[in-house]
Amino acid sequence: MEGQHFHVVVIGGGINGVAVARQCARAGKRTLLIEQNDFASGVTSRSTRIIHGGLRYLEHGELGLVRESLRERQRLLCERSHLVQPMHFLLLLNENSQRSALKVRAGLWLYQRMAGKPSHSDTSEMELKRLERALDAGRRWSFFNYEDAQCEFPERLVAEWLMEAVDAGAIVRNHMEALAVNVTHGRIRGLLLRDQLTGRDEHVDTAWVINCSGPWADRVCQRSSIRMSKPMLGGVRGSHIVLPRFPGSPNTAVYTEAADGRPFFVLPWNDQILVGTTEVADAGDPGRTAPSADEINYLVKAVAQLFPKANISAQSVRHAFAGVRPLPYSPDNKPSAVTRRHILHDHAADGAARMISVIGGKLTTAASLARECARKIGLSAAEPNTMTMAPERALDPLLDETVLEIARIGGVSEDTARGMLEWHGKRAADIARMALVSAELRAPICPHSSHIVAEVVEAYRREFAVTLGDVLLRRVPVALSACWSESCSREAALRISAVLGWNDQAMGANLEAFEMERSAFLRPLARSSAAFEAAAD
Repeated sequence: MEGQHFHVVVIGGGINGVAVARQCARAGKRTLLIEQNDFASGVTSRSTRIIHGGLRYLEHGELGLVRESLRERQRLLCERSHLVQPMHFLLLLNENSQRSALKVRAGLWLYQRMAGKPSHSDTSEMELKRLERALDAGRRWSFFNYEDAQCEFPERLVAEWLMEAVDAGAIVRNHMEALAVNVTHGRIRGLLLRDQLTGRDEHVDTAWVINCSGPWADRVCQRSSIRMSKPMLGGVRGSHIVLPRFPGSPNTAVYTEAADGRPFFVLPWNDQILVGTTEVADAGDPGRTAPSADEINYLVKAVAQLFPKANISAQSVRHAFAGVRPLPYSPDNKPSAVTRRHILHDHAADGAARMISVIGGKLTTAASLARECARKIGLSAAEPNTMTMAPERALDPLLDETVLEIARIGGVSEDTARGMLEWHGKRAADIARMALVSAELRAPICPHSSHIVAEVVEAYRREFAVTLGDVLLRRVPVALSACWSESCSREAALRISAVLGWNDQAMGANLEAFEMERSAFLRPLARSSAAFEAAAD
């Protein structure tokens, strides 16, 4: 790319950066998207994986953010029904809760009205009774139903948007770091880039830079000698723990309070239980952030107090992970009080005209943030019409005829066809046709998975995967599954190398790098006992 000119360069390949690049490319502008690691490998993959309207934001009076989030939630449910699906939530209060039942009822009524449709979130009586039996019987519990949505794998959503950006003309590069933004006479002129895999440096020219690097946004400015009167960010670490399903574990999402009054979630996720999140100030390197022992103990204690009969302890935790939320710099406020609304910082006043930094943002509102960014730099970005949208029922992975058709096309099992539809939507049929070529392509990635090697080949061929971690943690994220172990990693590497033609040295190097990345992301804790892994009754 040495010497090439772009109208827009987007720094950062999380969900916000990919959404912005897609929007700019669709507006007909020559767009470059760069990411220092892999797309969706930062904050996006370390989130609670909820697509929500922000019920909690009502407490802080952010009605505009709630309205925007609810609108975008509906769009995602319609446009990406294979990845974003409605989820029932139960909000639990006990006699010690800091929020009154009256206040919660009023908030839920307003939330439902702002969503523009009646709630269909009634949890079954059987599930309520099952949950009541599992909860702390020494407390008086109040249950409140509402509905939001879950995106189990936002990494897959990023992959789809990434391909749409490229189809619209964008050039994308992962493992490409922005060393510095070139500023001449008070205006952006270009960037110095470094390929992280080859070490090669390149210069590109650009008319605009949009800094979507999340918690790295201030560092991009520091490297580029852009002088700021104060930081843009006040990083807040959010940590999660992942538990095996336990007796009494909920089949619906639970939203409640810890002992200190902080809300937290207990969510069914990927055949496991996801618990989070914390809020701890973190000014360190976002790439090295990790959950502290105190945070893990806090989450373990919170869920153990909620489900005392499950005998949950730190030894029950499969692994923990953490990410740094790039919230606006607000040193005088508690993290929970800092706005979750995104801010577009124009650097013209900092002597770097035509550079915009994105501060904040979340999974739910990435597309609306992208439209706002496009308008900020003079591009047309019309609002989609939510009223005319309906879910793509033909892509619903629960429709048996669709599953059977994919299975027939690829000569694969119904479980494999269903998994391909859930993760690849419209493109599942193309992957199935490729799988028909050979038994090696139809082989499962690991013995415990229904996902097949053909999906891995597609990730390298069309989804810009470069490393084994890019594939198994994000494009085809089987390594996030409950079954995954080092033996799964070895077996997957053997099956993939047989198809891609890696020699022993290449396979060993890929496997070693993958194991290092996975353990740095999913911090392993002591394995839980076999008895604890028993599913709920």
